[in-house]
Amino acid sequence: MIRSQNDTEVSSSLRERERRVQNFTPEFNDCHDLPSALAATVSAFKAQTGTLHQVGADGLLHLSAVVGNFPPSVLAAISSIPIGKGMAGLAAERRVPVTVCNLQCDTSGDVRPGARATGMEGAIAVPCLGGSDGTDVVGVLGIANSMPRTFTPAEQGALLECGRLLCARYRA
Repeated sequence: MIRSQNDTEVSSSLRERERRVQNFTPEFNDCHDLPSALAATVSAFKAQTGTLHQVGADGLLHLSAVVGNFPPSVLAAISSIPIGKGMAGLAAERRVPVTVCNLQCDTSGDVRPGARATGMEGAIAVPCLGGSDGTDVVGVLGIANSMPRTFTPAEQGALLECGRLLCARYRA
C-alpha cells in the first residue's frame, strides 16, 4: 500500500493523541474547585471550550462549570437542558458519547442550531456515570475545538473516565 505524506501526518498525529490520552491522568488533586478541574481536562485534550452539566433533582442537566468563551445567548440556552435535547441531552439519553467532527456543517440532527454560535467545530459530549452502582447518568462532560476534530475511541474512553471523576468529586 502506498501512503501519501498527508496519510503519514494524520497517522502520526493520531498516534500522538493516543499516547497523550494513555498518559493523561487528571490532576484533580491539584485543583481546588470544579472550574479549575474542568480547565485542566479541556487543556489536556487540547480543546478550547468545555462544559460540565450535572443532573438535578428535576431531571434536567444543569450547567455546573464552563471553560472558554461562550456567547451570552448560548450560556442562557445551556444553563439547563432536558435529557434528549442537543448533544449533551442525547449523550445522557443514549448513555454513550455524542461526537461531531464539525458543528458548523453537521447535518446529523444531533446538533442544535444555537450550538453553531459557539464558533467551535470538533465537539464531543460524554455521559458521566455514577451513583451507587456506577451506572446512573449523573452528568455530561462536553469539550470542543476551534477546528474540525474526530475523537478517537481512546480519547472517548478517557473523557468518559474524566467525566465520572469530575462528577464524583464535585457533585453539586
